[in-house]
Amino acid sequence: MSFPFKKILPHLLVLLGFVVISLAYFSPVLQGKQIFQSDIKHYIGMAQQQKEFKANTGQETYWTNSAFGGMPTYQLGARYPHNYIKKLDSVLRFLPRPADYLFIYFIGFYILLLSLKVDFKLAALGALAFGFSTYLIIILGVGHNSKAHAIAYMPLVLAGIVLTFRKRFILGFLLTAIALALEIGANHFQMTYYLMLLVLVLGIAYFVDAYKKQMLPHFFKATGIMFVALILAIGLNATNILATQEYVKESTRGQSELTITTDGLSKEATSGLSKDYITEYSYGIGESLNLFVPRLFGGGNYEDVGKESEIYQFFRTIGASPTEALEQAQNAPTYWGSQPIVEAPAYVGAVVIFLAIFALFLLKGRLKWWLVGGILMSWILSLGKNWFFVTNPDPDSNPITNFFINYVPLYDKFRAVSSIQVLLELCIPVLAIFGLVKLFNDFDKDERKLKALKFSLAIAGGLALVFLLFKSVLFDFVGANDGYFRNAYGQYGQGFVDALRDDRKTFFTQDTLRTLVLVLLSAGAIFMFLKKKLSETLVVGIFAILIVFDLVGVDRRYVNTDNFIAGIKVEKPYLANAADKEIMQDDSYFRVWDISTEGSRAPAKAAYFHNSLNGYHAAKLKRFEELYDFHISRNNMNVLNMLNTKYIIAEEEGKVFPFVNEDANGNAWFVTEIEKLASANDEIRVLDSLQTNRKAVTTSSELSSKTYVVDSTSRINLIDYKPNYLKYTSTNNNDGFAVFSEMYYAHGWQATIDGNAVPIQRVNYALRGLQVPAGNHSIEFKFEPKVVQTGSMIALMSAIILGLLLVGGLWFGFKHKES
Repeated sequence: MSFPFKKILPHLLVLLGFVVISLAYFSPVLQGKQIFQSDIKHYIGMAQQQKEFKANTGQETYWTNSAFGGMPTYQLGARYPHNYIKKLDSVLRFLPRPADYLFIYFIGFYILLLSLKVDFKLAALGALAFGFSTYLIIILGVGHNSKAHAIAYMPLVLAGIVLTFRKRFILGFLLTAIALALEIGANHFQMTYYLMLLVLVLGIAYFVDAYKKQMLPHFFKATGIMFVALILAIGLNATNILATQEYVKESTRGQSELTITTDGLSKEATSGLSKDYITEYSYGIGESLNLFVPRLFGGGNYEDVGKESEIYQFFRTIGASPTEALEQAQNAPTYWGSQPIVEAPAYVGAVVIFLAIFALFLLKGRLKWWLVGGILMSWILSLGKNWFFVTNPDPDSNPITNFFINYVPLYDKFRAVSSIQVLLELCIPVLAIFGLVKLFNDFDKDERKLKALKFSLAIAGGLALVFLLFKSVLFDFVGANDGYFRNAYGQYGQGFVDALRDDRKTFFTQDTLRTLVLVLLSAGAIFMFLKKKLSETLVVGIFAILIVFDLVGVDRRYVNTDNFIAGIKVEKPYLANAADKEIMQDDSYFRVWDISTEGSRAPAKAAYFHNSLNGYHAAKLKRFEELYDFHISRNNMNVLNMLNTKYIIAEEEGKVFPFVNEDANGNAWFVTEIEKLASANDEIRVLDSLQTNRKAVTTSSELSSKTYVVDSTSRINLIDYKPNYLKYTSTNNNDGFAVFSEMYYAHGWQATIDGNAVPIQRVNYALRGLQVPAGNHSIEFKFEPKVVQTGSMIALMSAIILGLLLVGGLWFGFKHKES
């Protein structure tokens, strides 16, 4: 059998084109530059200790002491044995970051459209529409890499499912298993969860279709095959899944024992995040039109309005220099939507949305309904607490959101519900491409297509025209923070807000007019094709130009060459100040608490250089978070002492200095008393005045109130330290109880006294404690999580099974082609 080179050549050229386009958009990577991503800067600070440990020992540590007093590294890029799917992912992402993610956006969506039997030219066009969707570019700019990673593999998973339902069982099974494994391995479970919701909508559409066509046996056979693929994908990621499942219960995503707030008031007990926190970032109903007109609601929180703006003129009139006025104009708070912070609008594209509307009038069947269903579900859930005709929204306003939080499993584990719009940002481009598929389809009559064109133009063009003609009636251009600006600028406050509103109106007009022109050009291209004035190839070329011009033009407002800096500044983003350098001269083991201005701006900086109480992570240990809210944030020295906070980086008259806390308890100490308390509420509240170097409190069922004799000879010393290993020597003439200034974590830590295993107790709400017999002893703590050992074996077996199935599938396919 000859190699089908001619058949695959177009696809190879498309892939080469994706490589070129990805590198062209992020061209500074060819000069060795890297994109500055704020979230990645924080990640580097958090992961520095484990990175140095790996470099020095060649081993992976699954615990770090550099942030929040100590936490597992499961969500900090931990590497696990036998994680072969991660190696495959590295091969696929061979381009420099972030061009690698853009390439995966393209290739995944291209394969999805091919699986839907779309011609390769239109599939390539759809890939550009998806990959350049503004939100997908913005998250690369700010460093939401794991989110981008998970989104990039979504279309590939859908492609495997579609192929399986199309009776391409072997290819569908293998692609589904591999794509799902890559999706899960991206380690952004919120995005994967949202994908699961979209797959559920897709499954319902296929089930209804199968029922109507009396093909339910085929539906259930395909579903069974995909279920096996899911099990295999989970197995390939077993270590990460098991570790995350174990950790989430102890993290801020888990259930708290506390039933009071920091003010002592009662609070509702929840198994996940609070409704207020979940729905804090809720898309406004009107704001959703940003998908069609990019700066309808002002764009992002800080926009460059330029020298011709009212903001610039305002600052000039109050005496600012041209440079000062321009600086203000380049960071104007033009966004006036309902969310707290927005980097940029989630713009899908005027051309893409016009084509999607056009498709609605021509497309029929299950494809239309799972795409429309996915779009509607995504949009309604992205509204969060917002709902129709509700003037003062609260988390219970939206009945759909309320239902999902209360009754849909795991939905309450994720915040920022607005991010579920990634689903409609996937579905709309698919719908748009099928608008062109139907346009070029000879089976549909031109009269029907022309009628669809008229309706589409009336809806899309009419909407833009209404915005232009009635903007002052429909919109007030008032932002949630305008009152703050009015007060902050004093006598000039009203003038600043007036200038800001005028610039918002200018943005509104400019981008609405831009959208209207693009809609008219799109409609004109289709009309000319229907009148036989343009060929199919020319129309595809025109839409490629329009879509790229439309999306890239908006993308580059927010992510462009200005975002790139020298690679060394990305890899080493923090510079030690005078306080850091002085602290680093101390080679003992302690913790640092940075309360300086620099520390508040760069919360992971202290973790980069020291073992610290600072850090930046969305899922820290819940007990530390609660300790922080109740005590650390209020500078409770008793709590800072028990955490062995030897240095506090403070600031005075603009200069930072390390305050030496002589009262820090040290690494471990014997207490004279343990008091058993009735509840976790009592345990955390008593820390407000507890002399932690003398007394410990607990709610553990394994401990009871007891007093101990501690004399002048009683001591316990740390003699060896690694992130995952601590060794102490103890001397005590009496049986005693030792408290260690280490965060308690119920899983993975094992303690031994003279080589004999002993149970670790939780005391002082968040610390470790041990019963230590009289005499001289060696005490060791080792972090050897069984979850890593178990998961690694499952991952290895899953990889072997997948390898055998892949070889078998290729052999069967080859023999089938021959026959």
